Amino acid sequence: MLNTITDLQDEILVRLEKGTATSGLYTDTILNDWINQSHRWASGYRPWPWTEGKVSTTLALDDQDAQNYPEAWKSDSIRIVQIGGKRYQKLNFEDWLIFREDRPDDDERVYSDFSRRLFINPNEASGTLTVYGQFTPARIDVTDNTALTIFSNNEDEGNEAMLFEMLAYAKTREGKPKEAEYWHRRAIELLDSIWTRISQEQFGYHSKNRGMFKRFDVLEGALDDELLKRDQFF
Repeated sequence: MLNTITDLQDEILVRLEKGTATSGLYTDTILNDWINQSHRWASGYRPWPWTEGKVSTTLALDDQDAQNYPEAWKSDSIRIVQIGGKRYQKLNFEDWLIFREDRPDDDERVYSDFSRRLFINPNEASGTLTVYGQFTPARIDVTDNTALTIFSNNEDEGNEAMLFEMLAYAKTREGKPKEAEYWHRRAIELLDSIWTRISQEQFGYHSKNRGMFKRFDVLEGALDDELLKRDQFF
């Protein structure tokens, strides 16, 4: 079973029919570099559930009503923003600019992002900023032989895909491009099979009491829930 750095190091040598990492083609340094390369590639191949994260910090907007993305988070990956426990709606950046230009004093809870920065309506915004999204996994500490990958104890087949990608690196180094392409395709196929299985489970998620659009009165320009108020005729 592939689980730790040692497992990957030992197995790649077995697959390459090398007893130890003594050949100039396959030193410990080279193998460890391949582990990190394949880990970075495989971890970023899909937005895996186990690379989802949450970060909370103090809201500290600059003069552009913006705040930097959390460090080491993937670009455009923030899906939910809460400030002071209140959820904000995500706009595309052009609509955000139009909103701020046309309604500078509006306290509607909206935000957008651009160039790895969060743009948040500052009106009535205060408290703790909490974001949910996708982070970039850290490099593996190859000096720790017991270190785990992002797939270990989650979807262990991902470690096999990493091994296939390492074999592709090895075959490239040996000057065998067709074999390198074969192992790279095998790695992709295995990661895709993991993603398909995850995607097929998405049917279990349901939205509760949430409409896609608010009803709008075209003639009066008011939201439907603003048109009729209890006891308004008394």
